[in-house]
Amino acid sequence: MRPTSVSALAVAALAAAAVGWLLLSAFYSQMPRLPWLPIIVLVALAVGEAYLAQNTSARIQHKVGAGRVDPLAVARYVVLAKASALLGALFGGFSAGLLAWLALEPTRAARDDVPAAVSGVVASLALIGAALWLERACQVPDQPDQKDGDDSDRRAGRS
Repeated sequence: MRPTSVSALAVAALAAAAVGWLLLSAFYSQMPRLPWLPIIVLVALAVGEAYLAQNTSARIQHKVGAGRVDPLAVARYVVLAKASALLGALFGGFSAGLLAWLALEPTRAARDDVPAAVSGVVASLALIGAALWLERACQVPDQPDQKDGDDSDRRAGRS
């Protein structure tokens, strides 16, 4: 499995920003205030994934006091990290599109929704960072080349 591409996340964010802008410009007068619950969920995911990244990294690097690594759990963490990075890019782009439209709208209702849009962008960036950190933490470190050791064993008459 390949690492998450930052360019793919950027394209997803730009597409979501365009959708956010278009939806808000068409339906803002009929919408309630922007909700805070999705932002809270993104922050909780970011905190959880940051914890998993720190814990998994310590386990993979065999740090003192860290338990064994469950390979199946690490595979699940990678899938979670990749999905969360994409979710963060989509929600962040959508929130950025909303924020751009709200910044240009002169009404009081738009000004009241700006903090939720800014928080959505910040929470999304936190989730993307934690997800990429978790994905990186799940990588197996490079093993020293054992070819050299095998050659010295052969020279010494051991096979």
